[in-house]
Amino acid sequence: MSSAGKASSAPRIETLRVKTSRRTEWVNITAEVNRRIAASGVSTGTCQLYVPHTTAGITINEGYDPDVARDMEAAFDRLVPRDAGYKHSEGNSDSHIKATMTGCSQSVWIEDGRLRLGRWQAIFFCEFDGPRSREVHLKILPDPAI
Repeated sequence: MSSAGKASSAPRIETLRVKTSRRTEWVNITAEVNRRIAASGVSTGTCQLYVPHTTAGITINEGYDPDVARDMEAAFDRLVPRDAGYKHSEGNSDSHIKATMTGCSQSVWIEDGRLRLGRWQAIFFCEFDGPRSREVHLKILPDPAI
């Protein structure tokens, strides 16, 4: 906060650390992202999320029922099998393909100091080559003062 008691107008950069325990695993990071936004003091703006890995991604989907994430993990594994005669010698081509399918970034509005997600929505870090220790970068951008 500035000396006037207002949130800074400068973007705030944060890094979340995510430790996965399975090869394919969707981790709900919504609560931690909301904690970081609250700590930033930003009331309205945008939160940009970026995953700097080629075998992991980020997506928004239902977070209320944990079975949805498990179903998505299984569906990705069925759609892109681990061993399908890929040419990449490291043995994780399926992970690269799955990460491309989810994408490496998301952008979510901030309203009233929280993510402006739908009632059932959550943000998931999507691991496709675990278990590993990973990072998710956040850029918390306040709306310009009007």
